[in-house]
Amino acid sequence: MIRCIASDMDGTLLNSKQQISPANRDAIQLAQEQGVEFVIATGRSYQEAKEVLDEAGIRCTVIGLNGAEVRNEAGEITHRSVISAKTASQVADYLEKFGLYYEFFTNKGIFTENYETSIEMLVDIFQSANPEVSEEEIRIHLKNRGDIRHIQNVYDSKEIFNDPSIRFFKILAFDKKESLFEELSRKLEYELNDIHVTSSGFRNIEINHISAQKGIALERFVKEKGISLQHTMAVGDNLNDLSMLERVGFPIAMGNAVQAVKNLCPYETSKNDEDGVAKAIHKILEICK
Repeated sequence: MIRCIASDMDGTLLNSKQQISPANRDAIQLAQEQGVEFVIATGRSYQEAKEVLDEAGIRCTVIGLNGAEVRNEAGEITHRSVISAKTASQVADYLEKFGLYYEFFTNKGIFTENYETSIEMLVDIFQSANPEVSEEEIRIHLKNRGDIRHIQNVYDSKEIFNDPSIRFFKILAFDKKESLFEELSRKLEYELNDIHVTSSGFRNIEINHISAQKGIALERFVKEKGISLQHTMAVGDNLNDLSMLERVGFPIAMGNAVQAVKNLCPYETSKNDEDGVAKAIHKILEICK
């Protein structure tokens, strides 16, 4: 019996146009109508995730920022896991040594020391991951993204480290060389034992508090609902999905997933541009009748 379905967003539930297809929407709503809990587990902020969910008419719990913040259907915060200002400062020092661009996701928005670099890096990454989409289309999409509109430029990151009202949820860095993730993640996790380093896509590096992981947040959610992880399905495509995929009874890799995800999951569905989530949901509902 399936009691809960958790889905990643980018590269999983969303197609290359960053939309939830009608097929995916209908499958989610069908599952909900049958009493199955549906949960989003994403590296996105709640605001950015909600915009896309609202467009599709989907209401559900959102595990955001890789588990750093969880909000229920009403948008109420039910859990937060924050990085201390001291640790955030230490991470920033490491990223600067490696010459990486980075930004901070906080309770007061996203902060960067270079807004223009933020846009150019995102354009480059989106183009690399979606070569069929034009640069103009990507720039229009980025302009409309909720998180981009709320990026704040600061002259020096010390301004926010010294502000006691700011809570750090996630640090996102971009690596244009594609080669630093393993080296940097090992070094950071060795030097700083209160963080977790992962990646959600092409050439990015995400740093959270060690307890801010999709799998930990999902496990907490189903426990509160009285649901067994063995009766839970999760769908994902990238490294930041591993912690939830390894915990559930039905871990499903997208057809476009990275190899590490495919190696972990005994089940694989179609690609994100082929309604892979919808196909997985229909299949599991049929099997678990």
